[in-house]
Amino acid sequence: MIRTGLKMSSTTSTIIPSWIDLKSKSESTIVGKSLVAEVELRSSGKGSAHVQNKLRQFKSEEDPQITLFRDHAGWCPYCQKTMLLVEEKEIPIKIDLVPMRSYGDKPREFLQKVPNGLLPAIEVNGQVITESQVIMELLDKWHPPSEGYKAMLPVEEDRKGWARYDSLSRLERELFSWWCTLVFRPEGGVMGGMINNPFKKRQEMSEAMRGFLDCIGKVDKELKSTKGPWFFDEHDHPTMIDFIYVSHVERMLASVAFWKGLNLRDQKWKFDGLNSWLEAFEKRESYLAFKSDYFTHVMDIPPQYGPGFDGGFEEDRTKFAKKITGRDGSWNLPLEFDDHLQPLYKGPPLPLTVLKSMDIEPDSSGSYESADPIAMEKACRHMAAWKLAGNGANVARFAARGGPNGSTNPRKSFGAQLADPYAEPDKEIQPLVDSALRIVCACLLTPGEKEKLERELIAIVTDGDLDGVKSSLAYLRDRVGVPRDLPLASARYLRAYLNWAIDVLSK
Repeated sequence: MIRTGLKMSSTTSTIIPSWIDLKSKSESTIVGKSLVAEVELRSSGKGSAHVQNKLRQFKSEEDPQITLFRDHAGWCPYCQKTMLLVEEKEIPIKIDLVPMRSYGDKPREFLQKVPNGLLPAIEVNGQVITESQVIMELLDKWHPPSEGYKAMLPVEEDRKGWARYDSLSRLERELFSWWCTLVFRPEGGVMGGMINNPFKKRQEMSEAMRGFLDCIGKVDKELKSTKGPWFFDEHDHPTMIDFIYVSHVERMLASVAFWKGLNLRDQKWKFDGLNSWLEAFEKRESYLAFKSDYFTHVMDIPPQYGPGFDGGFEEDRTKFAKKITGRDGSWNLPLEFDDHLQPLYKGPPLPLTVLKSMDIEPDSSGSYESADPIAMEKACRHMAAWKLAGNGANVARFAARGGPNGSTNPRKSFGAQLADPYAEPDKEIQPLVDSALRIVCACLLTPGEKEKLERELIAIVTDGDLDGVKSSLAYLRDRVGVPRDLPLASARYLRAYLNWAIDVLSK
């Protein structure tokens, strides 16, 4: 029997707002209006950086001659660093979004151009070029400072600058190697007694941990050696080597916290240069557009690099792992304003157009840590509601894969744990999931009506369907991707309101 998803009670019969109504309501909010205008602007190649952009014109009015192929979900670190370079230099470019092997099949048209399927890739005048480093260097060469583009590399005659660049490049490879050794191989022992004074008992560290921390210390020293936050002093913006580092450092932060209990941003480690560099990136809207959260990273890292091994500082590892996955209650309402493990407000937590629409301004350093928490929460909620309402029926169909009769069809599987693109929904539970999600969306828009919406949610789901609707909502919650779907500041509200609905149905 197909459930209707209508709210029925002994005294009244009402219909939950439709997706059309919710879309209209979300687009009529200040946040929604700003996002609608921004989407239109981005479709013309202008506007802000975004992980789903397919055209970047910047100041150019000519049709771009270069097409960049990059991953659709924002998982690929090599695509990320390439896009950061594109955004910083403001290179006009077309973008074709392609799945990674770990979460989907690549289109035949792409494989005809790039038979090995490597990402990123560029096509120029019919020629296809792969390898991110080669692509970044060519993009920089084709768009030189003499034509008004930002410099990304030392000038040819700067021998000292090139020597530093080469040295930093080797250090980046050394850091990458130590990261792989620490996270993707059994560590051989658990450390203790080091939480308050991490360097006091180095003999208690594994060789892999010591090697990784020593190498991070070298990186930190190089960053401290410059006057500004970047690896080179010559410019007030990040350059090629900063982009080469940041995409993997971002993944290191998530993985060593989750699998090793190591919070590199904690002041006790005294990596001040590293933290200043990270905060300088986080103040750039273009970085926010491609920045993931720790949960997304610990889900997307294993299919790309292999499984991570637990170890390190066991007490903190357990605590951090629960926090990253929301098992400590941190994904439940009410949410704390900030997240000490992955700070939200060192720079703009949401697109600038959203923050400006709500009159949320940074302090003199560019931080939003002292912003009005009530206004910030409203901006985050309304952005989440706008995203959900804009594709509600399809999102409900997707979520219903988590129902008791969902994801049972024979299909091809992929390496990513949460990727299942060919799964079919539970069609019987889907109408109820749709209704539940409309209630979630309505609550994101008007949390003051939460009690009324709770009653409606309870009324539409019978006892026999409770588990199916809850599992569907949890299926969706665990697949809210950052940055693909929303920036973390907003995504965590969508996750939390999905948990709110699950909790209501669990009573």
